[in-house]
Order: sequence, then structure tokens, then C-alpha cells
Amino acid sequence: MITKTYQLETLTCPNCVAKIEGMMKKTKGISEGEVLFNTSRVRINFDEDILSSEDIIAKIEKLGFDVLCEK
Repeated sequence: MITKTYQLETLTCPNCVAKIEGMMKKTKGISEGEVLFNTSRVRINFDEDILSSEDIIAKIEKLGFDVLCEK
């Protein structure tokens, strides 16, 4: 397992948080995640054998959020 943090452009409402949390719950390979509304960051713990960081970024961007960087 590895943990990565993704800086998003802006989270504007609680619905944004709910969309990302819903994606994390449905995605195989993600063991836990946290959306930090005030800082527009998403911290995700995932299995690199199942999912890559690029896969996660693509899933976040498919929801309509721009990922600015990965930490």
C-alpha cells in the first residue's frame, strides 16, 4: 500500500467532496481516502498492484476536477 496526496484546483461545495468520496468507495484497490475540503486536497491509500497514481488522477479528472499536483 502507498499513500498519495493530490492537490485539486478548488473544491467549491460539499457535493464535490461527496462525488470524490463516492468514487473512492467504489474503486477496487483504494483501501481508504480522505477529502480535505478546506485545502482542496485528496489523500488516498491504495494498492499499487491494482491501481496506479495515474489511474487515480484520471478518475478524479473524469469527475470534473483538475489535479494540480501529486505529493
